[in-house]
Amino acid sequence: MPISDELKQAIRERAKYVCEYCHSPERLSANRFTFDHVIPKSLGGSDELDNLALACRRCNERRYNFVAGIDPDTQEIVPIFNPRKQKWGQHFVWLNQGVVIEGTSPIGRATCLRLDLNDSRYPENDSIRSTRRFWIQTKLHPPGDDPCQA
Repeated sequence: MPISDELKQAIRERAKYVCEYCHSPERLSANRFTFDHVIPKSLGGSDELDNLALACRRCNERRYNFVAGIDPDTQEIVPIFNPRKQKWGQHFVWLNQGVVIEGTSPIGRATCLRLDLNDSRYPENDSIRSTRRFWIQTKLHPPGDDPCQA
């Protein structure tokens, strides 16, 4: 059953129209954002509001159905960031005036790696960092520490 328009709007409003993983603003995207199942449906997750997050296509595609990642500092498997249960600012900070997202906890580091939040796997593909630089020049970025939390 598809997610209703009312539920989609509630998710967008709760997220304040930013991707709940990389905090890219939906209004600056060429495409509407998608609705990520925090616990993937393939792993028993539901279409309920408390299991859905607003996600840019880039983050949603890279997240796929993963619920864990590897912390590059400890090499331990840890859960990736859950925007329904965790605050963004407790796991991530903006560096380089908002160009780079750095994980400050095992969860944050594993999420940065799993979702490649800074295009670091392919340095020649600097698209997200270039885009953030442009947004900074136009004073549209970065958002506050945690725009998804009230």
